[in-house]
Amino acid sequence: MIVCSGMVKTMSNISVGSVCSGIEAASVAWGDLGFDFQWFSEISAFPSNLLKIKYPHIKNLGDMCDIPENIKNGVVNAPDLICGGTPCQAFSLAGWKKGLEDTRGNLTLKFIDIIDANDAIRKNKGLPPSLVFWENVEGVLRDKTNAFGCFLSSLAGVEKEIKLPRWPQAGIIHGSKRNIAWRILDAKYFGLPQQRRRLYLLASGKDFFPEQILFEVGEQFNSLKEGDDSLSFEKNGHAIEVFRNYTDCLYSAYGTKWNGNAAAYNGSLFVLQNKRLRRFTPLECERLMGFPDNYTNISGCSPTTRYQGVGNSWAVPVIRWIGMRIKNRTNSFNENGEFQKILQNKLVKISEVCDLFDLTGFNLTLNNKASLNCTEKPLKIKNGNLFDVIEVEADEKFYITPVGCNGILRRREERKLTMNKRLKEVLQEISGTWSSEKIEIISRKQSRGRFSDQPSDFQVNKLTSYPLFI
Repeated sequence: MIVCSGMVKTMSNISVGSVCSGIEAASVAWGDLGFDFQWFSEISAFPSNLLKIKYPHIKNLGDMCDIPENIKNGVVNAPDLICGGTPCQAFSLAGWKKGLEDTRGNLTLKFIDIIDANDAIRKNKGLPPSLVFWENVEGVLRDKTNAFGCFLSSLAGVEKEIKLPRWPQAGIIHGSKRNIAWRILDAKYFGLPQQRRRLYLLASGKDFFPEQILFEVGEQFNSLKEGDDSLSFEKNGHAIEVFRNYTDCLYSAYGTKWNGNAAAYNGSLFVLQNKRLRRFTPLECERLMGFPDNYTNISGCSPTTRYQGVGNSWAVPVIRWIGMRIKNRTNSFNENGEFQKILQNKLVKISEVCDLFDLTGFNLTLNNKASLNCTEKPLKIKNGNLFDVIEVEADEKFYITPVGCNGILRRREERKLTMNKRLKEVLQEISGTWSSEKIEIISRKQSRGRFSDQPSDFQVNKLTSYPLFI
């Protein structure tokens, strides 16, 4: 049964437990929507310190492996909703039953243990099963160990591992224990100028139909404006140029590996400011993810830790969109059987107790008006703009020297990679301001340079009058 009957149901004062909390995008996205965060779970130093400063009244439980016992023993409350974004590599359903050595897989299976413990306590109190919200990279659908299938099997309460030749980008499972829905969504359609495709999953008990939250019925979606905005503009008296209207997916290692990623060749994570090339700053990265300005700028932090915290987090506007739909659950699928009949054509029978519906790229239009949207785009698309992201007071250390520019060009040539034409021109112009001799000597000075013999300080000082930020 796809459709559940009833009028609009609104949830208020939803209690939340957050697992693998990071810098808490969920708290930022849902803070004013009536979600009451009961506890966090984070062990990394920087995010833990940030949580302590930003949310001093919410307990950080630390290691998530202890949470099931904490819930069972009443150390913490059993909340209405549990959210998290655990690693999903290297585990199997058989391993779940026999014990695992891979700590990454253990964390995802421990996430399920947390949910099961939470539901057991809630059942004893006469409360409905908890709502589960899970986020992950879209690559989990292509994992060779079928990690996603094992995760779904354990969530749905299916004894046999669910396997498909190809996991759909949008789908529904009605299992013996829980109903589940998932969908790939791209942040660039939610007001952020960043291409960030992630998998979002909702699940709960048999009386809950998560597809009513995650999928939409309404008028056909509008188109994202691509290429309409100028790549060159002036902001507060500074000449700014970007190389694309939106960036590549911001990654956690951007603070240390900005010059070796694909974005180093398409230019999407670079800014040309007053004819000098630089990286996006941590503040700009916060804006690319939808966080408030300087959200991660706490005492004692470094740019690297800020990059890591932001890059590992969730796109705030997407999480807010889902939160608003959770708060205002609507019987959005019509009850006359029209959608029901169409969806039945998408049925993949798993077992007598488990139905799966493959809704990949499914955008059904009825009577040229009503549409069931399961694509990566919401029905109402919001465009982002890099103009709003750029700050003009970027610190000198984020600018790239001729040595750095030359290094990117060299690696591009060695790897025979395609490069953005305009970026190539900029890199050549900047690297050309220093002689090849000067670039070679500075390259040798770098601890990660390609030369084993190190020049003397005299040689470096003689040639260098430019700060060594590469």
